[in-house]
Amino acid sequence: MFLLGVKNLHLHKLRSLLTALGIIFGVAAVIIMVSIGEGTKQAALEQLRQLGAKNIIVRSLRPPESSDSSSKTTRILEYGIKRADLRRLKDLQDELRNSGAGIRYIVPLRDTDQRVVRGDTRAPANAIGTTPDVFDVINLRLDRGRFFNWVDFDGNAPVCVLGDSAAKQLFPFQDPLGSHILVGDSYNGSVILEVVGVLEPTGLRAEGAAMINRNLDMDVYFPLSLAETTFKDFIYKRQAGSSERKTIELSEVWLQTENVEDVEHLASVAENIVSSTHPPPPDYEVKAPIQILRAAEAQTRMFNFIMVGIASFALVVGGIGIMNIMLANVTERTREIGIRRALGAKRRHITLQFLIECTVISLTGGLIGIALGTGVSKALPVVVAIWSDQSYRTVITSWSVVGSFMVSGMIGIGFGLYPAVMAARMNPIEALRHE
Repeated sequence: MFLLGVKNLHLHKLRSLLTALGIIFGVAAVIIMVSIGEGTKQAALEQLRQLGAKNIIVRSLRPPESSDSSSKTTRILEYGIKRADLRRLKDLQDELRNSGAGIRYIVPLRDTDQRVVRGDTRAPANAIGTTPDVFDVINLRLDRGRFFNWVDFDGNAPVCVLGDSAAKQLFPFQDPLGSHILVGDSYNGSVILEVVGVLEPTGLRAEGAAMINRNLDMDVYFPLSLAETTFKDFIYKRQAGSSERKTIELSEVWLQTENVEDVEHLASVAENIVSSTHPPPPDYEVKAPIQILRAAEAQTRMFNFIMVGIASFALVVGGIGIMNIMLANVTERTREIGIRRALGAKRRHITLQFLIECTVISLTGGLIGIALGTGVSKALPVVVAIWSDQSYRTVITSWSVVGSFMVSGMIGIGFGLYPAVMAARMNPIEALRHE
């Protein structure tokens, strides 16, 4: 019975292929759409691994400028995270120390907002005063040299570690290790730092860079103790016709929790602690890198739901095409059906033959669709890389391949059942008289 159905399809190869086109494109569309959505999620997971799934960022925010302040020639600003906030967060760490939902690290950072130069070369780098724990908390990996340590921190040692891009801009033709850079100017003070280490590139994408609010590869890290001694809490800037003096004690405080499950709860607790001494409008914000994953998961779910729904219409259209062709087949083969019934074929034999033909068309179309969908999904990142400088990831999931193949088979059976039953119910005598 199976061989008879396949033989009949083989006699009309082009018609069978055209009948299966709807299934082919439907299955391919499902696989491609799901692979794009899953690729977006995987990119977010990479960002999360880089920034740390257990991290919480408490960041200073510059308050919005009022219309009258913008007209002043001298502006005096004081905002952001205070050392008192840091002490309260450390008190919270002590309270939670013996509980399972604790805080492992608390790392303060101070962006000195000073120029970074080497000889006549100036780089748009961020001179960051911090503690040695920052390298573990933000997952910064060393390319060569060493990190500065607690001995350097306690001794106000003039050493620094360069981000990958900062090193390339300041030292384009030589190894930075052992060389010196100048941080600061004549207005705010300055310090000469020895380069003791260079970091690997972080490779942060748009989402991670937006959360950090700066390019980590352009950071220059040196001891916070030295930054406080050299630059105090003041930043003085002069521009054409105006000047600005900012007082910022800490730019950021990074907290790393013991467990991922406690991140969002402790982020709310940290925000409540800081908000108690910061009247509105808020001059700080609290963010957690895990929010990147949450947003990516929600985006992927919505994307997959919409795209799979759209692609499913192609499968339904393909099923309608199968039904249409099989109904025409029934009319075309009426006399054949009558002869087979007259020779003793039962209704179930006729039904089974037409169902086999429908199912073979659907499953064959499903296999071709899987090959097309996986091929396009793998080729898409290559095409994007050729036509643009951006990288694009697609991830083919097993459930989309297996699921679309099974659905294609069910569509063949579902839409082929009516023509098969209609053929089986034909009156043998009327079928034999059909011309």
